Amino acid sequence: MDRANDDVLRWYTSSHSEEEDCVEVAVTRDAVLVRHSWNRDWGHIVFSRAQWQTFVDALGTPDEGGGGAG
Repeated sequence: MDRANDDVLRWYTSSHSEEEDCVEVAVTRDAVLVRHSWNRDWGHIVFSRAQWQTFVDALGTPDEGGGGAG
């Protein structure tokens, strides 16, 4: 996905972000994009949906002692 498409993506701030450490995600049919909300001009990282799910699953839930970023 090229940067020109950033304008049409719907970005969401993670509910687990703190004010000084904001992470935004955008979900497409095939991918999950992640960027730093304060430095959007740095671009974004692209994960396949399967890669993203593996990452989220590895974090676990707060009850399991993980990060719970789901």
